[in-house]
Amino acid sequence: MSSPRIRIRIISGAIALVGILFIGKLFLLQVVHGSDFREEASQQYTAPTSNVYNRGTIFFQDKDGNLLDAAALQTGYIMSINPGLVIDPEGEYAKINGIMPLDHSTFIQKATKQHDVYEQIADRVSATTSAAITALNLPGVSFYQEKWRAYPLNTLAAQVIGFAGYDGDVIDGRYGLEKYYDNVLDRTDQEKNSNPFIALFANLPAASSSDSADKDGDIVSTIDPNVESELEQQLQTIQDTYHSKISGGIIIDPNTGAIYAMAGNPTYDPNNYQDVNDIGVYNDPLVQNVYELGSIMKSITMAIGLDTGAVTPSTTYDDTASITLNGKTIHNWDLVGHGVISMQKVLSDSLNVGAAWVENKTGNQQFANYMFNFGFGEKTGIDLPNEATNLVANLKSAQDVNYATAAFGQGVAVTPISMVRALSVLANGGTLVKPYVISEIQYSDGSVQNLAPTTTGPRVISQNTSKEITQMLINVVDQALDADVGGGFKMAHYSIAAKTGTAQLVDLQDGGYYSNRFLHSFFGYFPANNPRFLVFLYTDDPQGQELAVHTLAWPFHNIVKFMIGYYNVPPDR
Repeated sequence: MSSPRIRIRIISGAIALVGILFIGKLFLLQVVHGSDFREEASQQYTAPTSNVYNRGTIFFQDKDGNLLDAAALQTGYIMSINPGLVIDPEGEYAKINGIMPLDHSTFIQKATKQHDVYEQIADRVSATTSAAITALNLPGVSFYQEKWRAYPLNTLAAQVIGFAGYDGDVIDGRYGLEKYYDNVLDRTDQEKNSNPFIALFANLPAASSSDSADKDGDIVSTIDPNVESELEQQLQTIQDTYHSKISGGIIIDPNTGAIYAMAGNPTYDPNNYQDVNDIGVYNDPLVQNVYELGSIMKSITMAIGLDTGAVTPSTTYDDTASITLNGKTIHNWDLVGHGVISMQKVLSDSLNVGAAWVENKTGNQQFANYMFNFGFGEKTGIDLPNEATNLVANLKSAQDVNYATAAFGQGVAVTPISMVRALSVLANGGTLVKPYVISEIQYSDGSVQNLAPTTTGPRVISQNTSKEITQMLINVVDQALDADVGGGFKMAHYSIAAKTGTAQLVDLQDGGYYSNRFLHSFFGYFPANNPRFLVFLYTDDPQGQELAVHTLAWPFHNIVKFMIGYYNVPPDR
């Protein structure tokens, strides 16, 4: 072998060896001893040098696809002083106070500390204020950029959004979307993930992984801020008028499961979450609470009866005002026997005995199986944290009375979101959807993950049954509900399928039910012949009104009119 080749190989080997040693040294500096060097360096400055807080954005989206910040970062400055450099504390205070009011005693106390090099005077100082004070050239005064989590819409959809707060020394998502999507929104590992030597040597599998769970980004919600605002205004009116314990509502596309609005009242401002008196308002009652929702369940019961062939809309029975099962008597809400009546009359007059009769004709086991097919035996899987489990043990009971009461919405307690999913089956042609509030994730690397479902859920009832129950619910509105509210509820050019629910509240102290305390519920979908929206409302223990038709019908109607105008919905009749 010629000597030039030998020399080239020797030189190449030497270069490779030096490269390996260089990379190894960098690994030792940045990975093995990195934290030690960073700590040593930080002690050489008069202010902390850690990364400015960072977190992904939560967007809301209006009907035209425009994005609006619902949770974002706001930028400002920390103002600090080095007391050792302050020559005239009183003079500096007077100049700063002329631009940004400060507490005199606190400033002077900090500015006159001997042998101190750093004192924080104010945080979240605006860029304009920072620039004005900086222009004064005051000795010892410094500014450092900071970022913090801000919620520009204040209370709007607060229980859906949640907030980011301290968990020990770490800021992370504590409630709502902030918690559920914390792995996407969080940026605390950004420095580690961007360091090529850490990624290469310390966590090689993660560095080459394409798993979206390891990627940070922003999230885009299905919540429309305009629809959310309308819903919350109606809930506030309910609260102001009837002084309920709590009221809530959901507006959903029953065909896809996309939620346009979801709210509970009372609520809070996530910008000032620490100021609440009852931390229970942080929870989303539509997802985390269960209720006996009453007579809106009769719509489900009737659909089951229709789908099994146990009844038809024209089937009749002799209503005797009450029935006794397993030693317990079930009454109609009005305590009246209505004689021989049709199934339409059962829904229109909301008769408990009629619903129990339909369940009996269907059969306990078949009725229970359908109820589980409607999703009441499982969580919906909505992308919000801490979803509660429905209480449906009575659907596995040995006693007939428990199935009969479940048929009109008592003895089983379900989350509002679970009920909304089940009611969507009636509207969309018979399939079970999965409700969701995030439509896509926009990752920092430029990729986008679409979270909207691409497949149809399992079939629960036939399309024909869906049409039959829809027409029966349209008749409820046109023939009964309109008369109950004194007219004006029925719309000439739009069909509405709807049902009210009034359930006695459980007496947790003495057992049984209160005779004068109720939970009101109301749902409806429209245009009923080609449904685009389903609206669900409820109010817990309203004062001064016994029936849901008097508390919730007009708020529902106001939402319908708003949605028709906002989305320019064409008439269907």
